[in-house]
Amino acid sequence: MIDRLDRKILQILQEDATIPVAEIGRRVGLSTTPCWRRIQKLEEDGVILRRVAVLDPRKVNAKVTVFVSITTSQHNEEWLKRFAEVIRDVPEVVEFYRMSGQVDYLLRVVVPDIEAYDAFYKRLISRIDIADVSSAFAMEQIKYATALPLNYVPLEKDKGVA
Repeated sequence: MIDRLDRKILQILQEDATIPVAEIGRRVGLSTTPCWRRIQKLEEDGVILRRVAVLDPRKVNAKVTVFVSITTSQHNEEWLKRFAEVIRDVPEVVEFYRMSGQVDYLLRVVVPDIEAYDAFYKRLISRIDIADVSSAFAMEQIKYATALPLNYVPLEKDKGVA
């Protein structure tokens, strides 16, 4: 279980995972060693999956975001497994969801331009049978966050630490 100190540590790491452990400890009221132990435990428990760098899409020529809605007439495990394999091999797809409702799958695709999206689209439809593909190009990114809200985490009673 996560307590208030763990939640504070997670919030700090979501904002900047390069902050030294000693600084994180100072901010949450722990010395370096207990803070490091807590971070290691959060990693061991799978709460922290990985630490990554968030890049500026414009500086790496991935400035066009496309939301791709896919419907299929294939609703079986074999087709889904094949589709997931196809998508895993495509670096332009940065998010992939199975949906409820009218759309079966939703992809977030990042590419340099419309021509690159067209090439992605042609590769996709050549590799898997899809009933319908609908693309929506993002005109402007108004909010983008990688940090998850932590106010919903059920907290363990604090272990005698303020």
